[in-house]
Amino acid sequence: MQHVKIPQDRIGVLIGEGGETMREIEAAAEVRLDIDSENGSVAVETVGDPVLGLKGPEIVRAIGRGFAPEDALRLLEDDMMLFDVVDIDAAARNKNDMKRKKGRLIGEGGRTRELMEELTGADVVIYGSTLGIIGAPQEVDAVRTAAEMLLDGAPHGAVYSFLEEKHNEMKHKGMEYHRFPGGQS
Repeated sequence: MQHVKIPQDRIGVLIGEGGETMREIEAAAEVRLDIDSENGSVAVETVGDPVLGLKGPEIVRAIGRGFAPEDALRLLEDDMMLFDVVDIDAAARNKNDMKRKKGRLIGEGGRTRELMEELTGADVVIYGSTLGIIGAPQEVDAVRTAAEMLLDGAPHGAVYSFLEEKHNEMKHKGMEYHRFPGGQS
C-alpha cells in the first residue's frame, strides 16, 4: 500500500461526481483508493495486476498536480508512459520571481504551455508551484528541457525552436518506426 498526499482542492476532482472518477481509476488501475478528505491523504492499495497497480499512485499524484482524470489515466495506455514534475519554486529566488517564472512557462494567453503540448505530444499542466508532464519518455524529456530553459531565462524563441526541432526528430523517428507495410509509394 502506498500513501499519496494531494492538495485539498483536488480531492473533489479525484473523487468525481458521486465517486465516479474514483471508481474509474480503481477499475482501470486495479487498485483500491482510501481517500481522507480531511487532510488530503490517499491510500492506494493494489488489488489486481501488480504492474498496473504501480501506476495507481502516479495517477493520484498527477490528479493532485492539476491534471484532469482522463489525462492522468493516459498513464495506463502504455508501460512507457511517465509522469514527471518540474518544481518551479526551486528555480525561483522569491515570490515575485516565482510568479514571473510561472508566467514564462504559461506564456501569453497560455501559448507557451500549448506549444509544449502540441510540439511534443505530452500533456502539460501548471498548477501551484509545479509543472506536471505526462507522456512517453522522449516527450517528457523534451518538455522538461524546454521548461528548464525557460526557467534559466532562455528567450522564448530559442525554446520554441528547440521544441520544433524535437518535434521533427520525433516525427522522423515515428515515420521510420511505423512504416506502412503495404509496399505502396
